[in-house]
Amino acid sequence: MDRARLMALGGWILTLGVTAFMLLDVSYDLRELKIAVEANAAIDTPADVVLPIGIVGLACTLLYVFPRTATLGAILLTGFLGGAVVTHLRVHDSLHDMGENVLIGVFAWSGLWLRDARIRRIMPIRFDAGERPPRTEHVER
Repeated sequence: MDRARLMALGGWILTLGVTAFMLLDVSYDLRELKIAVEANAAIDTPADVVLPIGIVGLACTLLYVFPRTATLGAILLTGFLGGAVVTHLRVHDSLHDMGENVLIGVFAWSGLWLRDARIRRIMPIRFDAGERPPRTEHVER
């Protein structure tokens, strides 16, 4: 398997991991399960916004997983996860809860970067002046 296909495969594995995590996470909010309502109440989020949080999270996730809207989805997902980080910071919640959201965002962008050459062109990994970056081949969809 050539490098471009391997990168795309790795990108899709990360993308599907992020998507599975997000779908599981928002499923509790969409069904307004007791665990979701109680977890949100613990960070001073009223019960009547649990469902809208789930809807927004689902919309961001669905936009992220489809190639045509993946960049928009990643941007919106980053904002959604950033809002969760700020909410946890505001109530002095655990680093675990904040870090989980940051990591999901990093994995989301890493997956997109690996599977989309256009993203790699606008967000290249910089190398020292003496190093040459590895060549990446453009993969058409």
